[in-house]
Amino acid sequence: MKRKNAKRKITEITALGLAAIVSLGITACEAASASGTNAAQEPSAEPASGGAQVSDTAPKDGVRTLYYAFTTTGANSYIDEEGNPDGYEFAAVKAVFDLLPQYELEFVPTSDEDLLIGLESGKYDIGTKGAWWTAAREENYIFPEHYIGTSMIGITFRTEDADQVTDLESFARFSGNLVPISPQNAQYNIIQHYNETHPDAQVQLTELDNFGSNDAYQWVLEGRYDAYVDIRSMYDARVAAEDGEYHQYADQLSYVTYEAIPTWAFFNKNNQEVADAFDEAWEQLYEQGVFEELAQKYFGYSLFDYVPEGYQKGDEL
Repeated sequence: MKRKNAKRKITEITALGLAAIVSLGITACEAASASGTNAAQEPSAEPASGGAQVSDTAPKDGVRTLYYAFTTTGANSYIDEEGNPDGYEFAAVKAVFDLLPQYELEFVPTSDEDLLIGLESGKYDIGTKGAWWTAAREENYIFPEHYIGTSMIGITFRTEDADQVTDLESFARFSGNLVPISPQNAQYNIIQHYNETHPDAQVQLTELDNFGSNDAYQWVLEGRYDAYVDIRSMYDARVAAEDGEYHQYADQLSYVTYEAIPTWAFFNKNNQEVADAFDEAWEQLYEQGVFEELAQKYFGYSLFDYVPEGYQKGDEL
């Protein structure tokens, strides 16, 4: 992938009002180092309590500043041990804007709630949080035509049942005894849609009062339920990873993927032009295989194999 505009800078300000923790050139770090470019600059906006205070983003010297907010609670985006932002979605968005020299990014790590409110109010221009497209969300934000990643949805079940449970349909025929799901959780809709399209292999879809359950793995191990609808990245972090809180049960729990739900970078309603430019750059990177390379780098597997064939924004999943 060709890098452009070696003198552009990307700075980051934290949502809690800390000083900038990174200043990154839009070109690769190696290119900036080789050219002697010094990209480090102070952020143009003074941090305010609860989030970054957005300054005037009018174009300066033909370059417009965009405030890019992202959550830091998972593999999609996080702050590494050296205090730098990283993660799949963060890297994917940065790769897109490498091709858009008319914009520079100010990075703002923040909370889920602040991201959504700030993006709607115009405090932020672009956001990522492993977000799925919904009709309700599109009333408040612009979703480009192209998604940048996926959330891999599947089930965690007891390894002792692995000879009978190989996918969601085989689980339904095995028992279908699923840990209850809150109707407010998008995973509820996924299982509901599965049941609608598989009348002869139903999963027991029971409503849970709370949004999620911290006891789900334990309930499966105890035999109270036979499987738990889980996100693969969460299973990898909590069970498969050596430092995961449930790693002691790694030999007793297994996981299979059912479907990949596209995740998006989304924009403030006044940024249609930016979203259109984002889509054009996305197409170049997709043809070059950049997103697949990033998926392999950050997850070790493809994020896109389980997206339904022919998926378009707005399709029911």
